[in-house]
Order: sequence, then structure tokens, then C-alpha cells
Amino acid sequence: MAAGTDITHPVSALAAAYKPMSLERLPVCTVQENGVAVDNSNSNGNSNDSSFMEKRSGVKNGLKSRWLIVFPSGKVSAVTQVDEMNSTERLTLERFQSDLVDRSQEMEYIPVIRSGGWMDQGCRHSMEDTHLRVDNLVTWHAESSHRCEAIHHPRNGPGAFYGVFDGHDGKEAADFVKENLLINLLEDEAFPTSLNEAVRNAFYKTDLALYREYCHNQECTAGTTALAAIIFGRSLLVANAGDCRAVLSKRGRAVLMSRDHKPDLEKVRIESAGGHVDDGYLNGQLSVARALGDWHVAGMKELRSEVSGRHVSGGPLSGEPELQHAELTDEDEFLIIGCDGLWDVFSSQNAVDFARRSLQAHNDPERCSRELVNEALARDTCDNLTVVTVCFSRESQ
Repeated sequence: MAAGTDITHPVSALAAAYKPMSLERLPVCTVQENGVAVDNSNSNGNSNDSSFMEKRSGVKNGLKSRWLIVFPSGKVSAVTQVDEMNSTERLTLERFQSDLVDRSQEMEYIPVIRSGGWMDQGCRHSMEDTHLRVDNLVTWHAESSHRCEAIHHPRNGPGAFYGVFDGHDGKEAADFVKENLLINLLEDEAFPTSLNEAVRNAFYKTDLALYREYCHNQECTAGTTALAAIIFGRSLLVANAGDCRAVLSKRGRAVLMSRDHKPDLEKVRIESAGGHVDDGYLNGQLSVARALGDWHVAGMKELRSEVSGRHVSGGPLSGEPELQHAELTDEDEFLIIGCDGLWDVFSSQNAVDFARRSLQAHNDPERCSRELVNEALARDTCDNLTVVTVCFSRESQ
């Protein structure tokens, strides 16, 4: 995943350039996030002289004073007083100041989000995929529930939600999850302060609702994979149960934000739960190891005890989502979410390369999604196709 930015405050200490020197308490200067140097060297440590670097003398006891600049990464650079620097030392300080500006901008960076999606039945006899795109959760919640409760994340604003649901044995389960998963997330008592817990609860609650729906309606015999991406400010959380996939483009490099839950890759868990893998299929029937629904399939799922107010399902077919996080920076260009019909004919990096060229040509996420779908059809994919492209930018475009 994308590494979070180190926002530790840089610190500078004034020391002598040459040794030996007598041991003494060295003046200390704290460099703030905006690059201003604050003198903390007086007796009470409360000086706030922002011109400290310009005022302090560059010579002490016949020796040239130097700044020891400690970067957040731990790297140390030494430069002399500003007005006495040579060209190399000035360049070092300029790079240091530029580093501070870059880090400050990165910390303040909150991406503007645009999205677009496209679906196609492909060569299948029916369409069993569906998807959901919500660029602004506050607006969506107000419109869908006719209520205007505050659902802002405590730190990062209103948020966005994207989901791709790939049904099997019918579309009923995919449609059900589309209609209920986000609502269950927003209504969970852990949302939004404990997002991981709230997302897991939403998946469990939705799966349990599918179980009850099956019990009341024996015609509800479908299942679905589910991948959801939730964004609050710079925070991206991807929750996946199945073989849909989310891929983040970081300056053109593909970063996997989910793992395909194929039976062969979860063989140990499946066998420990009483199942088996036969020619890549779970119990010889399903091509995925995790999914919501499928309560009608014998030997796949069973309802077990309630834990912390939540029912847990047992059996070899798991409905538990796998979570992955990233802190977005301005290096992150877009996120591709697609069902397995896309990834059957695209590698993750190939999809990023294709989408990047597409977006560079027209900067339209919906058109990009359509072009990815059309290219997958041209490559003879044998499945339904659903693609959602989410673009990140510093300003509206």
C-alpha cells in the first residue's frame, strides 16, 4: 500500500563545525512546518523570533557556526549561517526548505474526487453485476433517506463510497448488497470513528440479512462477491470479499489495494473449515473463496453463535472482508475497481497503463471506464464486465 507521510517536525541544532570544542549547551532552533525557524535557545525557551536564522552571528570563538538540520527521515545535513554560506551550503538549505514545503503541501492535500463507471453484459446470457458510486456521502445520505444527519468523518470531511458487486446464480444477491451495504455501514454505531469495525459489521449484517431473506424466500438462491472503497479526505480503505479487484495508480505504478480470494489461495482456511478445493473450485462448485449470500448451497455456510452482538458465519465460504488501507498523496492519480471479467484479460499494471493513456487523452473517468470495458471485450473476456474509475486531483478539473 501507499506509505503514509512522515509528519514529524524537523529540528535544527546549532553546533560548531570543527573539533575539538568545549562541551556546552547548544542553542536549539525548531523549524516549523511552514519553514519558519523559532529560537528556543534562551533561558526560558519561549522565544518566538521568526528571524532567528538571519540575526544569529555566524562566528563564535573564531569558529564558523553551522546548522545541523535533522530531517524527519533521520538524514542530517550541515549548513553554515545563512549570510555566510557558500553555494553548496545554500543549495543544501534550499533543498531543505523545499522539502518542508513539499511535506506541508502533502499534509494539507485533500483530493478532489471524480468518478465514472461502465458495465456490459459481455457474452453471458444475463447481467449479474452491479455497482454503486457515491462521490459525496452527505449528499447521498440526505437524498436517499430524506434526512440530513451529519455523517462527516471527524477529521476528513464528508467522504465517498464505491462498490462493485459480481453476482452468481442470479443478480438478486448483488442487487441486495448494493441496496443495503452502504446503509448498514452508515447506520453502524462504530461509524465513522472506528471505520474498520463499522465496515466489518456492515458486511456481516448484510450477509445475515441475505440469510434471513433466503429463509423467508426460498427463491433467493444467489450469491455475490463484494468490493467497497471508502474515502475520507486522504484516507482510502478497501474492503474485499471475493475476486473483484481495486488497483491504485501511483504516478503510473500499479499498487494492489485488494487480494483476489481464489480457493487455491485460501486452501488451508477452507480445509480447516471442513471444505475442499477441487480443480480450483470451492467444494467443486464456486470459483471464489469469499462471498456474501450462497446460504442455499449445502456445506458452504452455517450460522454460528453471536459474538459481541454480531452473528458469525462458519463454513468454508467466508463472508468476512479483507481490509487494506492507504494514505493518498498527490502522487496517487486514480483508482480502478473492476470485477474479475476485467482482470481475466488485464494485468493490474496493464490496466493502469491503459487507463492512464485514456485519462491523459480526455480526463473523463466514465469514458475511461467504458474504454476499459470495450478493450476487455476486444480481448475476448468471457464474463460480465463492470469497471469504476475514481480520479484524484488537487483541484477541480
